[in-house]
Amino acid sequence: MILYPAIDIRNGQCVRLRQGQFHDEEVYSHIPSNVAALWESLGASHIHVVDLDGALAGHSVNEDVIREIVQRVKVPVQTGGGIRSLSDVEHKLSLGVERVIIGTKAVESPQFIKELIASFGPEKIIVGIDAKNGMVATEGWEKVSSHNAVSLALMMKEIGVKTIVYTDISKDGMLCGPNIEHTKEMVEATGLNVIASGGVSCMKDLDDLSRIGVGGAIIGKALYEKRIGLRDAIAQYEK
Repeated sequence: MILYPAIDIRNGQCVRLRQGQFHDEEVYSHIPSNVAALWESLGASHIHVVDLDGALAGHSVNEDVIREIVQRVKVPVQTGGGIRSLSDVEHKLSLGVERVIIGTKAVESPQFIKELIASFGPEKIIVGIDAKNGMVATEGWEKVSSHNAVSLALMMKEIGVKTIVYTDISKDGMLCGPNIEHTKEMVEATGLNVIASGGVSCMKDLDDLSRIGVGGAIIGKALYEKRIGLRDAIAQYEK
């Protein structure tokens, strides 16, 4: 199980939101690239970066910060938030980003995902499936669609998607444990490489996720609040 320390960017700063609410944020660093360098120094093999402003605006907003992070660390960086066109993907990859995460556009246009995979290969494209009560949310989590999360994942699998980031929004930033039941359903029903996101608060949560067979886990607030030591967690789950 790969551990992905998360860096969420808003107004150029490293922040954490609670349940995706933009009015409920906490700033942890004014220089996100410093945070990325810290996670790398503690053994992170990957970094997960989200442009929160971009997710809401529908286009990249914090590109300069993402570029700084990519230039600062040697480990692969995956990023999402406001990536809605083939040229957006091409541009992000040109910055040195390893993989891009597509959320809203995957719901609106599965054909777009098909085109991306044909152009860049499945190893470069991750679909982000963010859910509230099992239903997919879009546009920075501001809207809830009529799509069931598992059904959308299965549709993406047919297109050629190999990896998804599955986020339970009700758990995100709350330090209350991940939604094991829904995540397990996603893993078993789809057979995809599922990266779990939202709610990880302690090593036991990582135990639970490892047990249900996820390919990765994104850790945010638990790292910033020092509830999980990244070096210890990596030693236990990655090595």
